[in-house]
Amino acid sequence: MPRPVAHRFPRADAAVPEARSFLRQVLADWNISDRLDDALNCLSELATNAVVHAGASAGHFDVEVGFLDGCLRIEVRDLSRQTPTRKSPDADDPTGRGLLIVDALSDGWGVEPCVRGGKTVWTEFKIEAEQGLSAGVSPW
Repeated sequence: MPRPVAHRFPRADAAVPEARSFLRQVLADWNISDRLDDALNCLSELATNAVVHAGASAGHFDVEVGFLDGCLRIEVRDLSRQTPTRKSPDADDPTGRGLLIVDALSDGWGVEPCVRGGKTVWTEFKIEAEQGLSAGVSPW
């Protein structure tokens, strides 16, 4: 099993594609291609929420990626205590669909408060058993 990996990103619009690139590289290193597009899209939504809604005092957000027992878990931590909620946007609303997308594409998601403040929003994906990890990948 690979060790979880994490990276800190500045709270800026450019951080969202950088977070996607980070996840794409981690999954390539782990030889995981199953559900790649779903994972990248969900990370985009969670990272965008961290950039847009975390508040002015939150200068960064963290992304952690882990894989255990056939489950890929992506976590986005920010310093805001505001809990994200699924919306029910009208067809004309330009925003409000992020968590609906995460709910539709992932096998689960949730929000947990962080001990030191802020929150972690996570999403999980079941990965097909035939996906193999690269030789020499370190255990947790």
